[in-house]
Amino acid sequence: MGKRVFAALGGLILWGLLSGCSLNKMVMKAAADALTGVGNSTVFTGDTDPELVGDALPFAIKVYEALLEQQPGHQGLIVTTGSLFVMYANAFVQGPAEMLPPEALDQRLAALERAQNLYLRGAAILRGGLEGRYPGIGRAQAEGSLDAYAARLKSADVPLIYWYVAASLSAYAIDPFDLNLGTRLPELSALINRAYELDPDFNEGALDEFFILFHGNVPPALGGDRSKIEEHYRLALEKSRGLSAGAYIAYAEAVAVPAQDYEAYKTCLGAALAIDVNQNPGTRLVNIIAQNRARYLLSHASWYFLEAEENEEGDYYW
Repeated sequence: MGKRVFAALGGLILWGLLSGCSLNKMVMKAAADALTGVGNSTVFTGDTDPELVGDALPFAIKVYEALLEQQPGHQGLIVTTGSLFVMYANAFVQGPAEMLPPEALDQRLAALERAQNLYLRGAAILRGGLEGRYPGIGRAQAEGSLDAYAARLKSADVPLIYWYVAASLSAYAIDPFDLNLGTRLPELSALINRAYELDPDFNEGALDEFFILFHGNVPPALGGDRSKIEEHYRLALEKSRGLSAGAYIAYAEAVAVPAQDYEAYKTCLGAALAIDVNQNPGTRLVNIIAQNRARYLLSHASWYFLEAEENEEGDYYW
């Protein structure tokens, strides 16, 4: 891991020295391969310090963008760059914005607008990756004739599909009145369902966790089906061995709040907080951030439940 990263950084230095040389493309490809190889994904997700990662991600994203500009067809760079936009927007822009106090409304709205723009930038990169693998899929999606392309997708495409759909739906969730994004929901639903057919165990139940929120928030006419939530919740816990705080939080928000089931809400969020984040080092940072949200949701339960007593212990931020 360390040798690959140092080799990549060396490649970046050489890039500046050899910008006019025929070796440039070779160097850039070596750097791209090193930075997107197996084992690099936990550099951020396995960290224990959200602030450190939050401060580092913008620079990392720009480095990946620079590499992608030189290697526009590099699928590893496409997935990594696009997914970093989504992760940064979710964990370090939208998440903190949603925990701002009511009097900071202008700041909250500005941050949410920024998060949406970041999601859309990530989605554009990932959509380009799909188009590169399957020329014409973008037009088919726009025309509502995606079925023929969806049948051609392979299990190797699942990470690309997952992050593209996540980016697009996250942008839409911030502004449900965006008709351009709203009209694409059926096609996005078709893509993510195809991804589940190809690799239902992707990333230890990440798709099942995704579907908890998807079916809890998307209308039936656009692909949502609340009858599927319980099964996806069970599978998300099973595939993650109960070590994903996000699964518990997703169920609390998608099921307990609409049903006004305060006991289920507290039970789910308590289970999220009880997770030992060191049991799965690869998702340590993800669980730490999710647990911060669980604490916030518990301390503000009275916003969602009439029976909840106000928790005066204070807000929970990074």
